[in-house]
Amino acid sequence: MSPSHDTSPALDVARLSSYLRAKGLGGGQRPTLTPLSGGQSNPTFCVEAGGERFVLRKKPPGALLPGAHAIDREYRVMHALRNTAVPVPRMLAYCDDATVLGTPFYLMEWLEGRVLVDQSLPDMHPDERTAIYSEMNRVIAALHAIEPTEIGLVDYGKPGNYFARQIARWSGQCIKSTLPMSDAMRRLIDWLPEHIPSGEESRLVHGDFRLDNLVFHPTQPKVLGVLDWELSTIGHPLADFAYHCMSWYIPASLWRGIAGLCLDRLGIPQERAYVQTYADATGRDPMAHWDFYMAYNLFRMAAILRGIGQRSVDGTATSTDAALTASKADPLAQLGWECAQRHERLRARG
Repeated sequence: MSPSHDTSPALDVARLSSYLRAKGLGGGQRPTLTPLSGGQSNPTFCVEAGGERFVLRKKPPGALLPGAHAIDREYRVMHALRNTAVPVPRMLAYCDDATVLGTPFYLMEWLEGRVLVDQSLPDMHPDERTAIYSEMNRVIAALHAIEPTEIGLVDYGKPGNYFARQIARWSGQCIKSTLPMSDAMRRLIDWLPEHIPSGEESRLVHGDFRLDNLVFHPTQPKVLGVLDWELSTIGHPLADFAYHCMSWYIPASLWRGIAGLCLDRLGIPQERAYVQTYADATGRDPMAHWDFYMAYNLFRMAAILRGIGQRSVDGTATSTDAALTASKADPLAQLGWECAQRHERLRARG
């Protein structure tokens, strides 16, 4: 992660210092805080004190949408995953006392590694790119192999009807928003509930599994930690995996995508090969309803970006580029509607 120009109110260092001292962290020294980039949601800081370094992640101030910025869930799920095949940073403390820093927050270990943002992985050798993508695939397959009840997450989310509940949730937030809504978004709100595939499977899902939410080893293609679990829940693993694969549909010129790039030359696997690797590892067949999964995820991502845009309008966004990020919502919704139309055409052909 890297320093950013954070717009959230300054934290009370004296109160934080007292809290760290009570938790036996930071050697009793006054901490220094550096804002970190890497998200539009929860303000995140590097905390250094007494020769130790931590990450502090807190709920933003102001009026928030119900269920949003659930840092308590982030802390819980990463703590639950500590002894599994899914790498996560070590959780150090959770504080729900808003008098300390204004909103609840948690502390976790600092992972010394690389956060890679550009999914084309510039300046890497093709073999390195292949290895990075293989490692991402391995980690998400490992996540979807976990039985939530076995790690104490039996009540972490509602099993079953995942798509229906998620579509209703994000549709409701879009409808309540004061921002104008594109025609493609309105069409998806109507279309998605009528085309949910039959069959349900419930697993722990990350909800935002993408390259820049992973910390890689400084030199090796190895994930040291999966970050940003705010949207995690009990859900359908193929919805989670399809979200991870959206980058094959999003042009690099739009936002965080690799569509239109010469993947073979770069050493990045083609979409179908990448999906097959996951299928081989998990025994699941994502392709039977792939266009629906993709339409759903592009809609969901567009809804999330609209939420960022709403916070920008309301003055509660935690990033200076919130409005620019939110502007990607309508193009993503259009891509989603194109997937929905392709789904219809394929079904019509039988």
